[in-house]
Amino acid sequence: MLEINPEDFDLKPAMATIHCEPDWSWKRRNQPMPNFDLFYVWNGAGTVLLNKKTYEVEKGHCFLFRPGDEIEAFHDAQNPLVLTYIHFDLANNPRLLPGPHRVLGDPISFESLLSRYVRLFLVHTYGAETEGKLILKQLMIHLLREEHESLSKVMNRSSRQLEESILEIANYIRQHPAEPHTVRDLAERAHLSERYFSRKFKQIIGHTVKSYVVHCRIKRAEHLLHFTGMNVTEAARALGYRDLHFFSRQFKQYTGKNPSDIR
Repeated sequence: MLEINPEDFDLKPAMATIHCEPDWSWKRRNQPMPNFDLFYVWNGAGTVLLNKKTYEVEKGHCFLFRPGDEIEAFHDAQNPLVLTYIHFDLANNPRLLPGPHRVLGDPISFESLLSRYVRLFLVHTYGAETEGKLILKQLMIHLLREEHESLSKVMNRSSRQLEESILEIANYIRQHPAEPHTVRDLAERAHLSERYFSRKFKQIIGHTVKSYVVHCRIKRAEHLLHFTGMNVTEAARALGYRDLHFFSRQFKQYTGKNPSDIR
């Protein structure tokens, strides 16, 4: 859609902004939708069935119906729909099209373009078709931009949730250094696969899972030796070590000192 030439739009005379009558409905046709239809709700409340999927609609809901779509619609007679529809065809199949449904986050500029498009043909403005094609492309770009920004927000939110989950796991390890942590158990706690969990843990925390577990145990061992009066054997056992020599080697590897020096 971004690369499409405006001249590829074939504008149809079926277009208007309408205040629907209380008994309005869009009944399913014998033939599917013959062309594209940009359908925007300005106000009111109703229901649209698009290819048997139901959408409860109100202000800001926008559809791009495609050739072949099966559509039904009706509204609340006490809160009738106000909508704009614009029918068109395309000379070529674009690589990228907006999705079939979107709730616009910022409808003001979109509504301004819609109003301009309809006004062009209501008053038979000079150059209306040329400008209409340009406006129609702007409307499509607006929808694609909203989709892109919405996807970016979802990805950012997902990234924050993942980071919070990894940080929670790291905090859990710090608070429980003596537990026999395994990558599998920690990955299950985060609801992630072992491989993905390990990669994201290293990326966010800066340590592999294994080295971080050892790091937390040694930091805890330093505290026990400094402040609790425990001897080296007691501190090692408190942190789940059964081999005192192995504990001493890891301690020196991470601190540069023997645990007895700290003691």
